[in-house]
Amino acid sequence: MSTTRKHTALPKAQTLIEALPWLVRHNGKTVVIKFGGNAMVDEDLKAAFAQDVVFLHHAGLKPVVVHGGGPQISAALDRHGIVSEFKAGLRVTTEDAMDVVRMVLAGQVQRELVGLLNQHGPLAVGLTGEDAHTITATKHQPEIDGEFVDIGRVGEITEIDTGAIEALLADGRIPVVSSIARSQDDHHVYNVNADTAAAALAAALGAETLMVLTDVEGLYEDWPNSDEVISRLTASQLEKLLPELSSGMVPKMEGCLHAVRNGVTTARVIDGRVQHSILLEIFTDEGIGTMVVPDENEGDAV
Repeated sequence: MSTTRKHTALPKAQTLIEALPWLVRHNGKTVVIKFGGNAMVDEDLKAAFAQDVVFLHHAGLKPVVVHGGGPQISAALDRHGIVSEFKAGLRVTTEDAMDVVRMVLAGQVQRELVGLLNQHGPLAVGLTGEDAHTITATKHQPEIDGEFVDIGRVGEITEIDTGAIEALLADGRIPVVSSIARSQDDHHVYNVNADTAAAALAAALGAETLMVLTDVEGLYEDWPNSDEVISRLTASQLEKLLPELSSGMVPKMEGCLHAVRNGVTTARVIDGRVQHSILLEIFTDEGIGTMVVPDENEGDAV
């Protein structure tokens, strides 16, 4: 090997070695990843996301992917002549809209994601929250100005059964879960917020990490006056900030809070617009985005 080749290969070796302590720490651990935002619609980001998830799998982690499909649902509703309406940051889901939501999530978004992952081997298996009673919900009625509002078939998660997901993980597969739930009390299905579903699954699975991909760099210190990102905060610190957050960030950060209050070691909101952001977050010293830790871990190295 020429001297030049030795030198050009060295940075690659150093990059791999930097990942070693993180590989050791995360080996065998479950990580739940909420796939969303720009990463869902940009072809290059989608491909990079699939590579990252497969890399985690081969690096000895157990990734579980949870997805919604806001942009795709809106486009499909338009094609069906159904108006998209939002209340309290949630999509009003009529019976007709629910049929479209179910078709898009389980028949389009999930299929594409499973296909991208399976370009790398027979790994991904798609399911919805309906399968094997994975996610059960009742009707969610948000409170707006002191009154409970009917927003249709939007569900509030009441129960998680991790049996099917754990069986897939034990078989060396990558579960890809669409955020649809079975009903606890009738024969319908519910549209559930994918951030909330990912957090509930992470807690039920005893995951090491919940990662939520979004279209911002993380949680900002003093938005819109500053674009400084808070790199780390405890559950109590996050709870104090929740009332000030923009409506889009609320379910993501509430999900992170729920996860770390229910046994998940860390929850992270990361910028899905950056290629390979998942690998940067898990396997480098710098990390990117905002990490939430349980209160008792305050001061610990994470």
